[in-house]
Amino acid sequence: MVKYIAEPFRIKSVEPLKMLTVEERKEKIKEAKYNLFGLKSEDVYIDLLTDSGTNAMSSQQWAGVMVGDESYAGASSYRHVIENAQEIFGYKYIQPVHQGRAAEKVLLPLLLHEGMFAISNMHFDTTRAHVEQTGARAIDCVVKEALDTTGYFDFKGNMDNVRLVKLIEEHGAKNIGVIIMTITNNSAGGQPVSVANIRETAAIAKKYGITFMIDAARYAENAFFVKQREPEFKNASIQDIIHEVFALADVFTMSSKKDAIVNMGGLIGVKENCELFEKVNGRCITLEGFVTYGGMSGRDLEALAIGLKEGINEDFLRYRIGQMQYLAGRLDEAGIAYQSPVGGHAVFVDAAKFLPHIPYYEFPAQALAVELYIEAGIRCCDIGSYMLGNDPDTKEQLKADFEFTRLAVPRRVYTQAHLDVIADALCAIKDRAPTIKGYKIVKEPPVLRHFTAELAPLE
Repeated sequence: MVKYIAEPFRIKSVEPLKMLTVEERKEKIKEAKYNLFGLKSEDVYIDLLTDSGTNAMSSQQWAGVMVGDESYAGASSYRHVIENAQEIFGYKYIQPVHQGRAAEKVLLPLLLHEGMFAISNMHFDTTRAHVEQTGARAIDCVVKEALDTTGYFDFKGNMDNVRLVKLIEEHGAKNIGVIIMTITNNSAGGQPVSVANIRETAAIAKKYGITFMIDAARYAENAFFVKQREPEFKNASIQDIIHEVFALADVFTMSSKKDAIVNMGGLIGVKENCELFEKVNGRCITLEGFVTYGGMSGRDLEALAIGLKEGINEDFLRYRIGQMQYLAGRLDEAGIAYQSPVGGHAVFVDAAKFLPHIPYYEFPAQALAVELYIEAGIRCCDIGSYMLGNDPDTKEQLKADFEFTRLAVPRRVYTQAHLDVIADALCAIKDRAPTIKGYKIVKEPPVLRHFTAELAPLE
């Protein structure tokens, strides 16, 4: 049995939880049109919908909230963010924004337009949406090892660089607006990317004159995996690995709501292109607010400045990833398949293997997510065909490479006992898996449908 790594902190404040009955939960999910995003938070016992902005801040961060500078321009809290981000990432230009999708909204239209392409190891949902809203098209280019969820590979998040070159030559380098490296690779199961792979991708981008961008939402977790699995870096510090990685890119976007352990915040980094950064500033002013607050309050900026440092602490990262390894170990004992080896922020249960009788167009990952709520009040989400949506040109349902039910664990929030409740619930559902039905969509928006779509169970 996998050993649980004890928390490197003590608990100072608590929030009460309530468990509804099974019958109450059945009614609540029906009222929510079988969309987990439609549930009220007070009707959820363990919330694994996302690890974005759901983290528990430290006493130092809460102290920072109290001294946050709320000045509209030139606030000291803004300077603290810039100084810490410049130190951690090694970039000259940093622009705060209110979250990761805001960073994409500001930056991507400066790199993409109608008829162009963005190539990524895998685009996450909001990144894909922002690419498509520029008129460009998103292409995923993850290594083939990622597609075998039960097979071991150290860096399943890697870019398939052989295919990357073929895609560039097929579409023409002038039509590739950006190459995006997502670390860790969320859509592939929170899987890490090696520094060797990032170097190779960066060299290809440089050869063809294409902007190389890092989606840095979980950059610290990625650095920890690199230290554990890439021999070159076994004696390197987390900070040294981060410098090595970011020196290879031209720009980055970041949802700070993940590895910076805050409830709100994001960053755009530009390594040295002053002209591009001036354009980022201009778009930030019109879309987010003045450049020295970027859509954030001073108290949130102060918490972010502190969280950037706390998020790269190695003791914290060992515990953080250890939680995923513990939960994955419980699933191994039960014979439940997931993207293995487990990633950094979540356990991605392979719903296609868990519910093999449900085809992709009846959304097995969503069906399993609904069952987890009914079974134990656990809220999680689909990372599969339901989330992927329809082809932007033909409007036909796309088939995702994976049908994952993602159990995203917030940082510093849940204990070993909570993880045991999750594992026990999956075991109970496994016993009745053949009786579970798929779902159909009865109402959906054209973009990012999984947030607000309405579903109904199939008879």
